[in-house]
Amino acid sequence: MLDLFSIFSKGGIVLWCFQSTSEIFTPSVNALIRNVILQERSGNNTFSHNALSLQYKLDNEFELVFVVAYQRILQLSYVDKFLNDVHLEFRDKYKNELEGGRYIMDFDFKTSFDNILKQCELWAKSQAKLPKQMRTFEDSQKSKKTVASMIERKGEEKSKKSGLVGSKALTEESMRPVLDKLRDHLIGKNVAADIANKLCDSVSVKLDGKVLGTFDSVAKTVRATLTEALVQILSPKRRVDILRDCLHAKQQSQPYVMAFCGVNGVGKSTNLAKICFWLIENKLSVLIAACDTFRAGAVEQLRTHVRRLDAMHPSMVHLYEKGYGKDAAGIAMEAIKFAADSNIDVVLIDTAGRMQDNEPLMRALAKLIKVNEPDLVLFVGEALVGNEAVDQLVKFNQALADHSSTSNPHVIDGIVLTKFDTIDDKVGAAISMTYITGQPIVFVGTGQTYTDLKALNANAVVHALMK
Repeated sequence: MLDLFSIFSKGGIVLWCFQSTSEIFTPSVNALIRNVILQERSGNNTFSHNALSLQYKLDNEFELVFVVAYQRILQLSYVDKFLNDVHLEFRDKYKNELEGGRYIMDFDFKTSFDNILKQCELWAKSQAKLPKQMRTFEDSQKSKKTVASMIERKGEEKSKKSGLVGSKALTEESMRPVLDKLRDHLIGKNVAADIANKLCDSVSVKLDGKVLGTFDSVAKTVRATLTEALVQILSPKRRVDILRDCLHAKQQSQPYVMAFCGVNGVGKSTNLAKICFWLIENKLSVLIAACDTFRAGAVEQLRTHVRRLDAMHPSMVHLYEKGYGKDAAGIAMEAIKFAADSNIDVVLIDTAGRMQDNEPLMRALAKLIKVNEPDLVLFVGEALVGNEAVDQLVKFNQALADHSSTSNPHVIDGIVLTKFDTIDDKVGAAISMTYITGQPIVFVGTGQTYTDLKALNANAVVHALMK
């Protein structure tokens, strides 16, 4: 029933492994490490990759990861219990080796593993036969709360604080007051509520069981871990180097193509023009494809930008337009061909702003991307939004996937965050957007002029978020 069980250190040393088939599971485990554990998304202990479901448990005291994998179509009710039981047995059996950091490569764990698996399978069968019963009041936590326990007495405050420092292992219960306060702080800084909850859950999982140093406090440790997690999320897992990619495409005698999408009124065309200015300042010729054939005045707006940019850099920027009411995918295709024939280096495709729930326009956007296969799809979003940013990105990505009719759809590759100069320290939208997509913020717009375009400084954003 189980395909894989692996125990490895956070440094990448495999301590013990079980496989029931000869299938190679390395890509799935690597995807778990890359997309969940390293990206600080470990609040939920399940992960899907291809046809597999993977569940994992972190041992923060010994810096270990326990991973079990099985076919996604199976419903295995005992996996949580099995994962916990294996974790406890392995810790108890090899505690001396683990404490000494002696990661020997021949842990004799097969017999123990088989016994635990057999017991958990029998437990699952017995549970399936029992009717579910409601928990009685006596079994609940509320029954254990007395009036006396709710009265704070003198001297108790000091004893409560004494648990905050010393060589004690952190627990979810000891961290919860600090995490709740930090979650509310993040939401106040414009992080989407759901994302704030997931971030705090991830920190809880990462620290559960970790032993504090003598002079470390719970609050200080939790805050530092959350800060590290935020920097990790904002630091792109893949580098987007547009200039390098443009030059590489130029060497191949092909234009580099970028498509811009987003909701209405976020400053898509303006920031496209800023990126155009940045490209021509770096000696790359640009063709802007006017594929917003829906909004009145969209083409005229681009004409104005092109006229201004051309005055600063003659013959370096051009506009490809066919008016209104035409097929945007067809115009983009013609523009790319024109750029290739004219030896123009970069094509910037301006698309119509659309709300994430507008199915006809989302279908048209998916068609444009599928037909023209741009090198980069950038989502342009406002730094002002919180929960709305999550809804926009999820639905844009989902629509691009649903309407692409391919097994490997081209979804959003990066984010341009606009109006970043208007939000003071409420920078939470940056966290929400990168967390939900796993894609980097390529640029932030910071004003109205063509030079008001910057790369995101992850440390500065996190500093503003946590102050």
